[in-house]
Amino acid sequence: MPKINIHPKWSEKTPVLCDGKPLCFIGSTKRELQVDTWLANHPFYTNSQVITDSEGRVEKFMKKYGLDKTGQ
Repeated sequence: MPKINIHPKWSEKTPVLCDGKPLCFIGSTKRELQVDTWLANHPFYTNSQVITDSEGRVEKFMKKYGLDKTGQ
């Protein structure tokens, strides 16, 4: 015989919040869901990415440890 009242309550309209603003409603066992990043504030989709300059890293490593570039 299955146990009674062991499953969490299911809510059909759980708000998904980002910075306190509701984004959408989904079904969940939680009362509300907090997210830090979503489509409208993600750097990739808002073209606000910071591209790091990784050029010269190998040369810097070789110079730091006194290695030559021929691999010997």
